[in-house]
Amino acid sequence: MTDAIVFQRLVLTALIAGVIGYERERHGRAAGFRTHILVGIGSCLIMLTGLHMMDAFSGRAAIDPTRMAAQVVSGIGFLGAGTILRFRASVRGLTTAASLWATGGVGLAIGAGFLWGAVATGLIVLVALFGFSRVERAMRKDWYQTLIVETSGSGENLIRIRSLLATYDLEIRDLDIKAGRQPDTVQLEFQVKLLPDTPREEITSQLLRLEHTAKAHWA
Repeated sequence: MTDAIVFQRLVLTALIAGVIGYERERHGRAAGFRTHILVGIGSCLIMLTGLHMMDAFSGRAAIDPTRMAAQVVSGIGFLGAGTILRFRASVRGLTTAASLWATGGVGLAIGAGFLWGAVATGLIVLVALFGFSRVERAMRKDWYQTLIVETSGSGENLIRIRSLLATYDLEIRDLDIKAGRQPDTVQLEFQVKLLPDTPREEITSQLLRLEHTAKAHWA
């Protein structure tokens, strides 16, 4: 392989991996833009190294260019496992772990010169991440999400907030109370069960109208 081909494959991997990572970055995931690029080009480099060793030792030793690449498949599994977190009633990070694993596969394919397969896979992954989120939400009857509210520490405010949530038929599965950023305030983290038609923006808007409520947002 020429240096130009090596550079071309690394750059193509970085572009595809970067776009995949951008979607994760938009959702505030820990493994986002830079992480996906590093996983992609690292996988590509390992595949290129295997091919280089096969050429370098041709006729002198039996070199399998896929041996190093095979370790990437299992190794990225450990990296993906680090992004999966169980948070009370829900599990987070599964999509990010899957996108990291797919990005590693794209990097290996480009490194091996299977450019068409890598580009097609990258496009399908992007469609799944960018385009299927609404489809996935429509398929779900319910899901869990965290509602964070910062307010004063009085019991009356907690009663008002819970009464407001009850008017929207939100099922509270868990509640965690932490110290707020401002003095005499608390941060309430509600783990709630949502329906597809739950007006999330309207709920936060109504919460902010309550007296002594400083912040309200979905995590």
